[in-house]
Amino acid sequence: MKTESVPPAPSALLALQRATHATLQTLAAELVDLDLTPSETNALANLADGRGRTVSELGAAIGSKPTTLTGVLDRLERRGHITRGALAGDRRSVLIELTPSGRTTAAAVLGTIADLERRALGDLGPEKVAAFHEVLRALTEASR
Repeated sequence: MKTESVPPAPSALLALQRATHATLQTLAAELVDLDLTPSETNALANLADGRGRTVSELGAAIGSKPTTLTGVLDRLERRGHITRGALAGDRRSVLIELTPSGRTTAAAVLGTIADLERRALGDLGPEKVAAFHEVLRALTEASR
C-alpha cells in the first residue's frame, strides 16, 4: 500500500525571515538617498516620536543589546542625526535625542514605513493585522 507524503507545514519563522529580508530590501531601495543601514533606519523610526530614550530603552524598542547599538549610535551621531547626553538625575544613563536633521530624516523613514505598510497590509483588515501583531508578540516573548 502506497502512502502519500504530506508536505510539512510552512515555518512561520522562515516566512518571517523571508518577509523581513524583502521588507528591508524595499525600504533600502526607497530610502537609498538617506544612505542608512537597516539598524539605523530602525533606530530613527523608533525615535521619530521625538521622545528621548536611554540606550537601554532604545535597545529594547528595536530588539538589540545596548552594546550592539553603540556602533549604530556612533554613526548616527557622526552624521548629525542624534545627540547623546547625560540623563537628568542619573549620570550613568545616556539619553539619545534627535537633532533637527535627525527629526527630518526620522520623519522620512517613518513615512516610508507607513507607505509600505499601507501597500502591504491595507487589504487585510484590522483583525488580520491585529492577529499578526499577536504572533509577533508571542515570538518576541519566546525569544527572551
